[in-house]
Amino acid sequence: MSIQNIIQEEFPLDESIVYLNHAAVSPWPKRTSEAVRLFAEENTRLGATNYLAWLKKEAELRQQIKLLINAPSVDDIALLKNTSEALSVVAEGIDWQAGENIVSSNEEFPSNRLPWLAQADKGVAFREVAIAHTKSPEQALIDACDSKTRLITISSVEYGTGRSLNLEQIGEYCRSNNILFCVDAIQSLGALPFDCQAIHADFVMADAHKWMLGPEGIALFYCRADVRDCLTLHQYGWHMIKDAGNYAAKDWQVADSGKRFECGSPNMLGIHALSASLSLIEEIGIDNVSNNIINNSSYIIDNVNNIPSAKFISPTNKPDYAGIVTFEIEGLDMPDLYSKLMKNKVICAYRAGGIRFSPHFYTSQKTIDKSLEIMKLYI
Repeated sequence: MSIQNIIQEEFPLDESIVYLNHAAVSPWPKRTSEAVRLFAEENTRLGATNYLAWLKKEAELRQQIKLLINAPSVDDIALLKNTSEALSVVAEGIDWQAGENIVSSNEEFPSNRLPWLAQADKGVAFREVAIAHTKSPEQALIDACDSKTRLITISSVEYGTGRSLNLEQIGEYCRSNNILFCVDAIQSLGALPFDCQAIHADFVMADAHKWMLGPEGIALFYCRADVRDCLTLHQYGWHMIKDAGNYAAKDWQVADSGKRFECGSPNMLGIHALSASLSLIEEIGIDNVSNNIINNSSYIIDNVNNIPSAKFISPTNKPDYAGIVTFEIEGLDMPDLYSKLMKNKVICAYRAGGIRFSPHFYTSQKTIDKSLEIMKLYI
């Protein structure tokens, strides 16, 4: 089946809307909706009769995630609730020493800012580097480090500006200087090729509900095996021990794998849904997905660039952008323009002081054209 046929089959979006908000919450593919329906019907008729099959689906999802991020092993993968939880596991798990610092950018989503700011009571400084007008954002982050830098934490793609960073450059510096490297990958996983080993990441986390086309309430957390023991655990339960099925055991040990970060029962509904969503990305191929997304972003950039009063907040040169294009129209009230777009069912976002469009691989140029035609009515 061709990609176009798959798109027509999998994304029967309501024709009244123009959906350009995948950097926030994505519509589900049809197969994901069907997986949820079947799982719900099975629960209604059979309860947990087939729980062993559900565990096989959980194992399958871990394997899918391993392949998605090129993790060395499924043992490096934990399934958590969201990106914020995973970032908090890292921030609260490190044995910080007074005088140490954390380096990040000034463009981070609160989830990748608040957990680190919360370490201030331990004498740890959070350095937010202004990266917008630097020749090299990566070098600016590196230059902010010193002998007391314990960790660099950064988004693979910034949520507001859509800036795509050279993670390999940052990761190489971190590994060479014994600095931990944490990547919030929520704006790239499912949209761009990602290799946690090539970028030397110690920690990677991402929710399912954006570019991975999955549900809210489930996220992946990658923790490199060599640093797993560096994180002190603060949540405990039956699921995170070595002998998880032995409920009567009085002695226990923490699981050697990433399951140590999963204190309780898995989100089986979310597991079935995310596995179905990732199967679509696998079928299309991440390179094809990425090419389509970049082409759609380029198309938006080219067309917005023809509007005399338009000014880009996002980078406009490859490879500095990914699936997010943010811009403003000089002389217009941007929140008001956003409100008008939404009232006309152009589903987008107001971020970083401008209008944020975020098309996925299945988004057609016709959809983008319609959004621009509606916007021009108010310029």
